[in-house]
Amino acid sequence: MADTTTALVTGANKGLGRETVRRLAALSWRVFLGARDVTLGEAVAAEFAGQGLAVEFVQLDVTSAASIAAAVETVGQRTARLDVLVNNAGIAGTRKTPEQVDAADFRAVFETNVFGPVQVTNAFLPLLRAAAQPRVVMVSSGMGSQVRTSDPSRVESTLLGLPYPASKTALNMITSQYSRALPGIQVNAADPGYTATDLNGHSGFQTVTEGTDAIVRLATLEPDGPTGGFFDRTGPVPW
Repeated sequence: MADTTTALVTGANKGLGRETVRRLAALSWRVFLGARDVTLGEAVAAEFAGQGLAVEFVQLDVTSAASIAAAVETVGQRTARLDVLVNNAGIAGTRKTPEQVDAADFRAVFETNVFGPVQVTNAFLPLLRAAAQPRVVMVSSGMGSQVRTSDPSRVESTLLGLPYPASKTALNMITSQYSRALPGIQVNAADPGYTATDLNGHSGFQTVTEGTDAIVRLATLEPDGPTGGFFDRTGPVPW
């Protein structure tokens, strides 16, 4: 399996993460399914393995430095490199109206949606740098686009909140900064679009397969592909 492309997807026991694992593994990749819940994560990995897919569970809580360090050690024992890292783990956070939000609401969302991707990316850099063409995909949201959330013709402008949109805008800037600070690594942000998942109570109008189109495209970029961009399934997204 020396030449097999390897990938790690965080928050992958359900929704977009699970579908991303399935699609990448279907390309004959070796995929590490990262999930906080051991029981759920192992069950999904076993299901995929039963389908002949090279999927392995790795316990990974992106809010825990100890869990991240343990995951790096586990993955490092199984492979000499990581070709693709998909930072998918995310939470919606509070459903309070903006005037009801307090600092604790921000902290909870930023721990997972902002600090998590930074901690995970930095921890896995040695394994990523060991790959010939490392790629990092940050799963963002159109809710993080200041252009789209201020456009009355877009659904993003109708969904009012503070912590979640702010966390994705922060993640977009982190993506941009990483793309210039990490030469040789393609770092991009993906907007899945309004996809039916637990995150939105399955109110989205896209399937999880449609929602993972941009993620899979960025995970499978050619060496001359973009870095430092923001894309949905139809093309570039304005910041």
